[in-house]
Amino acid sequence: MRDRLRNLNFIDLFLWVVRAAIVAVILVGTVKTILSNPYTLRNWEDFIIFGIAQGSMYALIAIGYTLVYGVLQMINFAHGEFFMSGIFASTSAVAIPLARAGYLASHPIPSLLLIALCSILISIAISLLTERIAYRPLRHAPRLMPLITAIGASFFWQYYFRGLFGSQVIPFPDIPQLEGTVPFLHTQVLKSHVLVIFVTLVVLIGLNFFISRTRPGKAIRAVAENKDVAALMGINVNRTISLTFATGAAMAGVAGMLYALVFHQVHFFMGFIPGIKAFTAAVLGGIGSIPGAAVGGLFLGLFESLGPSLFLQSLGIPAFNQLKDVIAFTMLVLVLIFRPQGIVGERLKEKKA
Repeated sequence: MRDRLRNLNFIDLFLWVVRAAIVAVILVGTVKTILSNPYTLRNWEDFIIFGIAQGSMYALIAIGYTLVYGVLQMINFAHGEFFMSGIFASTSAVAIPLARAGYLASHPIPSLLLIALCSILISIAISLLTERIAYRPLRHAPRLMPLITAIGASFFWQYYFRGLFGSQVIPFPDIPQLEGTVPFLHTQVLKSHVLVIFVTLVVLIGLNFFISRTRPGKAIRAVAENKDVAALMGINVNRTISLTFATGAAMAGVAGMLYALVFHQVHFFMGFIPGIKAFTAAVLGGIGSIPGAAVGGLFLGLFESLGPSLFLQSLGIPAFNQLKDVIAFTMLVLVLIFRPQGIVGERLKEKKA
């Protein structure tokens, strides 16, 4: 303890004061909100349900980040565009024509399945093209090069789809069967939120089965552990890496579909903010861990939904509802300070970190 205090410099002291101040603000704001009790039980239930629905979409996108990082140890900043491309193209080419023909309203289930399938396939196609053309030639290059390439690929796909479908915000067609609410405990839950949570649970269970029980899933785990040993065991490493990108993109395609159902609009830039938030969720849960991505997405959604009202309102901060991004990234900083490996992540060995 004396050695640590002796080695403490001004910068370390300043950082610890900042960390303590952030924790103190959160604790004081939380206690004051609890004592003043400005919200009803129904309000808190609404916050929680919205946070779970929002976090479910973050979790599906975050899985793509964590799968690619687990296999290649690279941050694929173009993943947000995999999320955007599928639903942006599907809305313009499938959903709107179906709505105009009246088929979407009269046959919602087959229509939604068709739109989701198109969204998934387009996202997978974009991810495989990106992996084959932009990433594979740089597989043995220094880490900075694929990182910069990923940023370039992100911009390329944004403006490619802007050229295809325009820069305007395109409204996703309304589906009468998904409008309205259903009763749950003391509140009413939007039908679209129920669908988001249900679909996310089904997809996560299916992904867990795919990764843990099937031969392609075991191949992904083997390549993530050691590519050379996996190749010696007869696993096609290039094909497995492509499969990893395709799996993550499929999750992003589903998330894009759910996003359109909740927010009712798509545009060429829609992948940026959810992509950054999903990357944050992946780091929050523990980058490289699939359960961590799911847990991180859920926590991030809850922080965004509950944080402004719980932490900031009682402190008299104006427009506190507009500070949800500040809450989300502050929580990320706190988790990384006190648990750098993430909520459920494991400490990486120096060789792999």
